[in-house]
Amino acid sequence: MSNHLRTGVVSSASSTTHIDVQDYTGELDNTPRAQDVHDETVEKGQDGENDLWERDPSNPRNWSPARKWTTTALASFYTFVAPLGSSMMAPGLPDIALKYHITNPTVIALTLCIFLLSFAIGPLILAPLSEMYGRRWVLHIGNLVFLFVNLACALAPNANMFICFRFLAGFAGSTPLAIGGGVISDLFAERDRASAMAFYSMGPAVGPVMGGFITQSVGIQYVFYLITGLCGLASAVAVPLLKETYAPIIRQREARSPSDPEKVLPSGLTTAQIPESKLNYLWVNLTRPLFILTHSFVCFILSLYMALMYGIYYLMFATFPSLFTDVYHWSIGVGGLAYLGLGFGFFLSAVLGAKISDKMYVYLATKNGGEGQPEMRVPALIFGSFFVPVGLFWYGWSAQAEIHWIMPIIGTSIYGFGLMTTFLPIQLYLVDSFVYGASAIAAAALFRSFLGFIFPLFGTQMFAALGYGWGNTLLAGLAIVIGIPFPVWIYFAGERIRSSSTLFH
Repeated sequence: MSNHLRTGVVSSASSTTHIDVQDYTGELDNTPRAQDVHDETVEKGQDGENDLWERDPSNPRNWSPARKWTTTALASFYTFVAPLGSSMMAPGLPDIALKYHITNPTVIALTLCIFLLSFAIGPLILAPLSEMYGRRWVLHIGNLVFLFVNLACALAPNANMFICFRFLAGFAGSTPLAIGGGVISDLFAERDRASAMAFYSMGPAVGPVMGGFITQSVGIQYVFYLITGLCGLASAVAVPLLKETYAPIIRQREARSPSDPEKVLPSGLTTAQIPESKLNYLWVNLTRPLFILTHSFVCFILSLYMALMYGIYYLMFATFPSLFTDVYHWSIGVGGLAYLGLGFGFFLSAVLGAKISDKMYVYLATKNGGEGQPEMRVPALIFGSFFVPVGLFWYGWSAQAEIHWIMPIIGTSIYGFGLMTTFLPIQLYLVDSFVYGASAIAAAALFRSFLGFIFPLFGTQMFAALGYGWGNTLLAGLAIVIGIPFPVWIYFAGERIRSSSTLFH
């Protein structure tokens, strides 16, 4: 395998995954090691065909910049709306409790975080569906389902129905998160993907700011009406304009009905990429992430760290309303502004964190004779990991002391910067180092969303028992224990671990 294949950033959880054989260890020796269909090594008999495809105007990599960025903007809009739905209701949790007569704090938190339980499961099913039927219509249908279940949330007559519809919303909302990264990798080479991916993380941070004022002004149900309207707008624009980007599907359609009768058509790629046994294909994609998670300590520990940070993130979402309304006496509308700290940290990470990560990687690769290694992603992870406990200490003890409201918000900004600065290196390391990078990313996403579901359920009780100071100190201690020594160990021992396992490149 070339260095280009070893070091490139490849497709996210929706990348191509091969299932030619029946067991996990056997398939590692008989299938391509790269996840990105554009960059994979092909057999000699297909070299000419793939050279033609690299120059083919229908190849999404060869589209005009305007067409690429239009497609990126449409996919990003889908991907922005779904996380918006996960968090936009957070400032309105007290209103949800009043509307449905909920007094148990765990059930109140459940109305928010049940979304994440199905959000974790969805990509395991939806990503392979996008490889069987294409990205385009899976995105469209997922968005339309998301529209209807959010409308149902607004009209739900009782708490049980509301929680049920929130669960369904999480599953439908996971569609663009499962597929959006694949769309970007279909369109852009590795060096161009970072800017295209930067917009994806902003939805959860922006949502509560809007949700607080909507809840205070016209009621919590209008939060879901707004999400429904945004989904409708996204569909109205994307259905006619968004084109298919997944190469095997495009080539399969060309083979069935070529636009140019004299064009040389691919003979091998289609059958290699589109599965014959669709049920088997779905089963392998469902179980492979769990296999990697339970058979690779590296994947487990990085996924655990990512999950811990994501769990704390949603714990903040669930506990901000009580902190800023009860302690700082903010209204529900103004309380939504408390989430701007996280959003600013995310934005700062998108501007600075990604550049720092890229410069570290390029510097280390240059020192290594121009050859990059997955472990060169880890220094950026270690850098970001120092900000996580600092932000938690700052936020927790300033809230505990009830000093000026800007202090806990500054703490959440530091935490938000650390969270996003560590997320990117973890995902890039998983993609770069594992043979089935898409499955490793799916394993991390499953673990992450599960803790995002669990943490808010005990957050109120934990802070009631320990206070904001000691509660966040406990979380910061866990972040230090998991997030600093283990990445350092991976940096020094990662290459040796990879060379001794068939799960790694």
